[in-house]
Amino acid sequence: AAVALFISEYAEGSSNNKYLEIYNPSTESVDLSNYGYPSVSNAPSEVGVYEYWNSFDEGAVIAPGDVYIIAHPSADETILAEADETHTYLSNGDDGYALVFGTEDNYTVLDWLGDWNGDPGSGWEVAGVSNGTKDHTLVRKCGISEGNTDWSISAGTNADDSEWIVLDQNDW
Repeated sequence: AAVALFISEYAEGSSNNKYLEIYNPSTESVDLSNYGYPSVSNAPSEVGVYEYWNSFDEGAVIAPGDVYIIAHPSADETILAEADETHTYLSNGDDGYALVFGTEDNYTVLDWLGDWNGDPGSGWEVAGVSNGTKDHTLVRKCGISEGNTDWSISAGTNADDSEWIVLDQNDW
């Protein structure tokens, strides 16, 4: 069965300073071969359907209570020093990602960052911050212990009801 991994941090910084951070809240190591982070670029060809299936590197594992960081290969060295793998096509703010358990043809969404429902313009609003997914770092609030399969509820409408804290650009 899927361990309830979730996206704990996301950055869309200047230049290629981008990363996705996945958290393992469980007490056991998780083999990521059964997980993926499929995405769409801008507006999906088919609403609600991923365009790119992104697999974790072979042999990837997240230790209990630890994070796994996917970073742009040209990110700042402080980010790369923490990265577990690199991925060139991270979001410019308007590309939706899901964290999923399963295969390309049969998967369950565990968490969202954005969605696959259409081009949000420059980015999605998060916690009432316009274009919150662009030129910002998003950190999941401490009280959040699992993913959310509804991005609009996760993003929220203000600082109180959002599951995310919106930080300034390049605040890691």
